[in-house]
Parts: sequence; structure tokens; C-alpha cells
Amino acid sequence: MTDRPIDRLLAVMAALRHPETGCPWDREQDFATIAPYTVEEAYEVADAIGKGDADALRDELGDLLFQVVYHARMAEERGWFGFEEVAAGIAEKMIRRHPHVFGEAAARAQAAQTRAWEADK
Repeated sequence: MTDRPIDRLLAVMAALRHPETGCPWDREQDFATIAPYTVEEAYEVADAIGKGDADALRDELGDLLFQVVYHARMAEERGWFGFEEVAAGIAEKMIRRHPHVFGEAAARAQAAQTRAWEADK
């Protein structure tokens, strides 16, 4: 495995989903069976934030990230896309939606930023 935590997590997921040596439960999951866990983890993140519990927030963010990695892995297995494309896509979207930070646009006022964001959606 690798030293970068995200690469290690991706390798863990690949091992869990491996057709011959992976975990039977993890291998038989699909988007529909995993989706409720994804929603549950998002609520647990919100709950940790509401409680101001930094330790729980760290743990729940990890659980939510695991869900993203799970879905990306299943998509990769189908030849759709992988985690790298998900990460690259959201980075590009945020750059595009923040021209006041990453571009030449002078949309520094919050109202102008909101209009630019909505226009790009």
C-alpha cells in the first residue's frame, strides 16, 4: 500500500471489492444498497457539527468519504468513471464557480458571487 492516506483508502476499497479475495458483503453491494448508508453518514456529519464534537466530526467525515470512495469504485467497475474523475470534476467545478478567486473576474461582492454561482449551475 501507499503512504498517502487517500491512496491507501482507495487501495482498501479495491481490496474489499476484489472479485476473488474481497469481502463477500462488500462485493455484493450496489449503488442502491449503499445509498442509504451514504445518507446516514451525511446526517451523522451534520449531527457532529451540531454537537460541536471535533473528534466525531473527523470520524464521520471519514465515514462519508468512504461512501464516496465506495460509489466511485462501483462506477469504476462498470467502466463509468473512478475516484480521480470525481475529484478532478469537483475541483474544476469549484474553480469555475469561483472566478473571483481563480480567475480575472471581479465578482468580489457576495451578491455578485451568488449570481455567478447560480448562473453556472
